[in-house]
Formats: sequence, C-alpha cells, structure tokens
Amino acid sequence: MLPALTLGVEEEYLLIDPDTRDLVPEPSPDFMKDCKDRLGERVTPEFLKCQVEIGTPVCADIKEARHHLTALRSAIINTAEKHGMKLMAASTHPFAQWGRQKHTAAPRYDLLDADMGGAIRRMLICGMHVHAGVEDKELRIDLLNQTRYFLPHLLALSTSSPFWGGHDMQMRCSRLGIFDSMPRTGIPDRYESWSEYERMIERLVHAGVMEDSSKLWWDMRPSARFPTLEMRITDVCTRLEDALCIAAFYQSILRMLARIKQKNMRWRIYPRIMLEENRWRAQRYGCTKSMIDLGRGECLPFGSLIEEMLEIIEEGAVALGCLKEVQHARTILKRGTSACRQVEMFAKSRADGADDAEALIKVVDMLVEETAADLPDAA
Repeated sequence: MLPALTLGVEEEYLLIDPDTRDLVPEPSPDFMKDCKDRLGERVTPEFLKCQVEIGTPVCADIKEARHHLTALRSAIINTAEKHGMKLMAASTHPFAQWGRQKHTAAPRYDLLDADMGGAIRRMLICGMHVHAGVEDKELRIDLLNQTRYFLPHLLALSTSSPFWGGHDMQMRCSRLGIFDSMPRTGIPDRYESWSEYERMIERLVHAGVMEDSSKLWWDMRPSARFPTLEMRITDVCTRLEDALCIAAFYQSILRMLARIKQKNMRWRIYPRIMLEENRWRAQRYGCTKSMIDLGRGECLPFGSLIEEMLEIIEEGAVALGCLKEVQHARTILKRGTSACRQVEMFAKSRADGADDAEALIKVVDMLVEETAADLPDAA
C-alpha cells in the first residue's frame, strides 16, 4: 500500500510598517485577536511579535492545499491592512535589525528564550514547512533516509533570504545560516528503524536536553504530533504558485520513493557530508549555479538536475493530480526565485540612482506586492 501523502502546509510571514517598510515590532493585540476570530487555530503567533504563522488543515491533494493556502494568505493580508500593516512572505527582511524585535509573551516562548538565549532572539527568519501523510512508522523512517538526498534541491527552488540586516550576504538563502546556530538542526542522520529513532529521542529526553521530539529542528523530521513526514528546509516562498510547486514536488518525490520500494528498490543512501555539501550550494547559489549529482560524482547545472527529477516524478505527479504545480519549477528556473528577484531589484534601483537604503525599500515594496500577486481575494 502506498502512503496517503495528504498535505499540510505551514508558512511564516512578516508584518510591515507601510510608511517605513521596516518591521512592526509590536502589533496591536487586536490584530491577532481578529486573525483568531476569522481563522481560529489556522493562525498562530510566532516567537517574535513581528511574525505570524498560518497552517492549512489536512488536505487530500494539491487542489485542496491551493484553496486553503489562498484563503489563509488573503485573510492575513486583509486583516493586516485593517490594522495599518502590510504582509510580506520572505525568509528575511532586507534591512530590519533583529535586536529591535520583541518576543511574544507566552510560557512556551519564555522557556525558549531562557533556554536558547541569543540564538533564539536572532531568529528573525521565516520558513515554509510541508507535512505529508505517511501512516506506517517504518516507512516513515525509510522515506526520511531516502528523501534527504532531495532536500537541497527543494531549498534551491525556494530561496528568499539574500539580505540580512541591510547587507547583501552573497547568499540566496541566509536563513539557514542563522537557524543553524540552534541545536539539533541540519540534515538528519540515517536511522535503520523506527525503534532506533525512538531510542535516540528517549536518550535525549532522559538527559534533560529536550522535552520531546518537537525540539528536533532538522531540515526534515517525523512529526511529533501527526503521522507525517515534515519537510522544513525551505525558505518561505514569496509567490503562492512557487509555494504550491514546492509542496507538490515534495509530495511527488515521496510517492516516487514509495513506488520503487514496492519493487524492492531504494534510492542510494549517501554520507551526510555529501548531502550537506549540496545543502551549502543551495544556500550559496540557489538555483543559479550547479549542484553535485552524487551518482555521477560531478557538478551539473541545477536546471538539468531539475529536468531529470521532473522526469522521474512525473508518474507520481500525474497520479497525485499535481503535474501542473510540479512543472512550475521550470517557471521558477526561468524567472528566478524570490532571492534572485530581490537582488535584481536592488541592483536596478542602485543603477537608477537610489542609495542603499532607498534600494532596500524598493525590495520590500516588491516583496509585499508579490506576496499578494497570485491572490484574487486579497485585492
């Protein structure tokens, strides 16, 4: 039996002051109240007050995920505007300073602040997480081991964090460099079985360094609450269509791997250091350069690797009803990710005579506009 591969998508957004284009360090308490009144548990505060997180319900397919993600983005945009703010989907703000932000007053966040200190206070970053339903625990671990290979490719398609604190970091994804200052991050180890994974968790809990497996902040993990595999490596996508592409791509990869397992085959497992090298290349270059084809042992243009991936997941994408969303990867490659467009906007603005501060404001304006670009209900 193939896993259900139901979908759940979580996105984190930033709240923008429309006058300064900086972050809103302390939104009105009525903003979150209005969000809750409208969306219930589909919206939650984040560690920093300038952030807000949404999560879809369990979705049978990408069509349903599209419906919910469109509605949620639209609702948060409209509610933010009601309270004099704008919404921005990007994994870092182009020029905001993390030291000026305030964390949400809640026992969970107070505990994180006390435990992590400056590492958590610097988390002025946003991500996108995708849950895929995998009911069988042993299959969950097997797919975790195999899917690690593809995590850098998904990251490269999603990058939206080239700037940090007003600086072009020469990275398409600055977010992970910041996030990796936290413990228990990165590409997970390989586990031979569900019981081996559980023993590892039990030892860490017994040692008192974490309360449960929700404190594993890997790039991909078995969910602590749901029978799902949660992909966490990607930046939040500025454009809705890009987000749906990432979710569909992830879902289709899992189906392909589950299908070959039925034939008593599997994707080759490579040492984590090799996977981490591709992760670094995705952070540094996004989709603009090359990535290692670990089977061939050589760097190849990222576009050619995506074409190969599109070929091997096509059957699954057709079966899942998400071929259009998966093939949108070609549009991302042609148009560039959000990070590519941010860097281009900054360079264009500087060439047109703007100084650095003015050019960064232009980048924020573009991001706010693109966050709502695919949302007919947000106009």
